[in-house]
Amino acid sequence: MNATIWHNPKCSTSRKTLDLLKEAGAAVTVIEYLKTPLARAELKRLYDRAGMTVREGLRTKEPLAKGLGLAGADDATILDAMIANPILIERPLVETDKGVRLARPIERVREIL
Repeated sequence: MNATIWHNPKCSTSRKTLDLLKEAGAAVTVIEYLKTPLARAELKRLYDRAGMTVREGLRTKEPLAKGLGLAGADDATILDAMIANPILIERPLVETDKGVRLARPIERVREIL
């Protein structure tokens, strides 16, 4: 099985998710999204495939989200802010042939293994 993880190595949840994928025997492609930002269309595709809204993918606890006033913003504005500031993307996102999951909690990834 192949899996792609949009990963932040400083995030303990992201590191634990990567470990889970490796333990499951997945061939993992790791994309450090802070170094290699996603294109707008790709991020939207991932959220659509995960069955989640852009707002659900927003890292609301990130001070920048509050600073940009994203609490009442529409999806297009939030998506634009995420592309300009990838730190706003909640992580980790994992994609396999079976789908996409935001690994919060980590066990959600098992749904697509």
